[in-house]
Amino acid sequence: MVTGTQNVPAPKMVDVFSDVAIDTALATNPAGVAIAEMADADPRILTLTADLGNVLADFRQRHPRRYLELGIAETNSVSVAAGLATCGYLPYIFAMAPFGVLKCAEQIRTDLAYNHLPVRLVGRLTGLAMGIFGTSHHAVEDVAVARALTNMTVVTPADSNAVLSLMRSTVSHQGPIYIRIAEGAEPVYAAPPVFEFGRWLRLHCGSEVSLIGHGLGVGLAVRAAGELAARGVQADVYDAAFLKPFDEEAIVDTARRTGAVLTIEDHSEVGGLASIVAETVGRNGLSVRLDRVALPDEDLEVGTPAALHEHYGFTAAGVVAKALALTGRA
Repeated sequence: MVTGTQNVPAPKMVDVFSDVAIDTALATNPAGVAIAEMADADPRILTLTADLGNVLADFRQRHPRRYLELGIAETNSVSVAAGLATCGYLPYIFAMAPFGVLKCAEQIRTDLAYNHLPVRLVGRLTGLAMGIFGTSHHAVEDVAVARALTNMTVVTPADSNAVLSLMRSTVSHQGPIYIRIAEGAEPVYAAPPVFEFGRWLRLHCGSEVSLIGHGLGVGLAVRAAGELAARGVQADVYDAAFLKPFDEEAIVDTARRTGAVLTIEDHSEVGGLASIVAETVGRNGLSVRLDRVALPDEDLEVGTPAALHEHYGFTAAGVVAKALALTGRA
């Protein structure tokens, strides 16, 4: 942890490519590709799913005896996985995000987190990905719930290559992990990046405004940084791949350098990345201008993801507009 008086060295930069061409299977189902490859090398890996077997078609074909379909029984899947973990297995549960962490909070807390069991919850269809089905299918509180559970790790990959990297990195971790997979994420990384546990990657160097995103927000931040540069505004950009533990040093460093921080996430403005940054800034006594591109704490509309993102300003243009306002350039 850092205090408000420490000078924290800036993290290393990584190369990013917003127009990378990637394999179709990896682009559409990165978690499925990753888990099948991981199971080839590790016989402890099992998969469980609550009616999301299409994601695991490749895994099921290659490792049929290590695939368990529980139907629409998410809470049961967590308890079954807990039992398997105590027998030496490494279970990965694939579920729709609205019915994974949100529906199973008690089982995750009591069966997994309390016992430090190595079960991984892979949430698909996060944020507003199922917005057409109504508010019951919005998954915009999952990060807040998962973060609140002691002993949980929360990771949110930015694109398909980040999914590969972060999924592979979960094999050796001892406790439970929530892996939040964004649907339709635009390419950010040219190859699977190397993550250090709990640390964020710095994707662009700037001194006027900090753009920090996770999941879909990272691609928006990268695009917005390019548009801001064309307007003469240089942005610092971070991939907040770890939300618990999170990179407090990165927040303090970038906030001190720019004095203005904008967070970007397809999650409620309550309890997610915006809260993490605000809490950190306050705890370290920093005088920083803050804003967020997030979903409001109110009844959300119903519609296609693209329409909802446009409605709530979860777009590169929305990021640019708020960044300009933070820097006084609007």
